[in-house]
Amino acid sequence: MSTSERGLWLDDVAHREDLATFVDRAMRLDDSSVIRLRQRSSGQVVAWLATGFDVLASRVVGGRVNPADLSVGADALASALPSMDQSGFVDPGFAMDSAWRGMLPPESGFVHLDDVPARAVLDLAQRGVALAKEYGSAHGPPASLLDQEVVAVSSGDVSVGIPMRCVFALTAMGFLPQSATADQFAPESVAADEVVRVRVLPTWLRVDARFGTVYRRRGDPAVVLR
Repeated sequence: MSTSERGLWLDDVAHREDLATFVDRAMRLDDSSVIRLRQRSSGQVVAWLATGFDVLASRVVGGRVNPADLSVGADALASALPSMDQSGFVDPGFAMDSAWRGMLPPESGFVHLDDVPARAVLDLAQRGVALAKEYGSAHGPPASLLDQEVVAVSSGDVSVGIPMRCVFALTAMGFLPQSATADQFAPESVAADEVVRVRVLPTWLRVDARFGTVYRRRGDPAVVLR
């Protein structure tokens, strides 16, 4: 790869499929989604999505992107991924950097608070969906439901509440390793020992699942995602 050549290079087919799944989930949420691709020094690329839940979702794949921070349309990326050549090159389409507003969380520095059973997350999602159907509107679940803190996690003198927004984002992006089931929120669709990991910074909440991570700004999310 020359220093001037623009594009995305993925390490192998498995990473292409991982990214394709992430992009497909993004488009299910919004077919006009913008994906931000950012290079890590470790030879990895992080794909970012600003979900409709005011929560950031990310997935890490092996590869390189040039320029090192590039935003593109999810639809263009979805169309290009099946055409990855033998070198791993993917043409991500036109740059849409002006369509991405807001900062990203830092790569490091997060403090691990505790782990939460994945089955508990799915149980909460199941209850949340039922409430959203009962009290929601054409615009989606009510903000009061999304903002409700449904899990309290603490370690030492640090405590944080996980809002329903993060639960919905985790499940909507398919970040939990679930078996096929008629009910996508069925707690038994994940192994009993599967967990999500909760980490924090003073300004960010981070929830890591097997297939991706969601981030929520602590304090005023509008500073990040408005």
